[in-house]
Amino acid sequence: MNAEIERYLREYSSAEEPLLAALDRATHQRVIQPRMLSGQVQGRFLEILVRMFRPRRVLEIGTFTGYSALSMAAGLDEGAELHTIEIEDELEPLIREFLDRSEHGHKVHLHIGSALDIVPSLGEFDLVFMDGDKREYPAYYRMLMEGGVHSGSVILADNVLWSGKVTEDVKANDRHTLAINEFNRMVVDDPRVENVILPLRDGINMIRVL
Repeated sequence: MNAEIERYLREYSSAEEPLLAALDRATHQRVIQPRMLSGQVQGRFLEILVRMFRPRRVLEIGTFTGYSALSMAAGLDEGAELHTIEIEDELEPLIREFLDRSEHGHKVHLHIGSALDIVPSLGEFDLVFMDGDKREYPAYYRMLMEGGVHSGSVILADNVLWSGKVTEDVKANDRHTLAINEFNRMVVDDPRVENVILPLRDGINMIRVL
């Protein structure tokens, strides 16, 4: 996205909470590929959606450093819970540091490991934010539709435009783009759901289970 448009979006969206701004700084200082962070605009989008939908159980696949988890937790009612799964165990200390510092951290349950191994034991969710390994998006979707969601659940899948590569000729060894295209086709062809792709940042596929 054009840098000036990004600046404009940030300027005219609700300001970033100080703790999330501190997490943004810490991520840029201490983590490789800090651009994977959700950031102010997407974080606010997720928080507002949670406030609107009022889910009791939220699942996040791909915690990274916890920005999106804390954004969604801020929108959760008391008594609701968010389960977030991160496969990179070296990120756990930073995630837990900011969960402990947040007034909403008690709503968040952090799991370290593969979502494909962990999710089947967690039950059904009202809202899912999918932001893990793009190569596993088709597998995540099949797993969720086999028992992780119910009628009325909403799945939000991030990065489904993949910097525009989904519209280009895809090389046979580009497993990320191939998997995202497969996932997007699976969703639009699935009669059990309805969906729309939003061009927010790198694209979000918003899916509602019928």
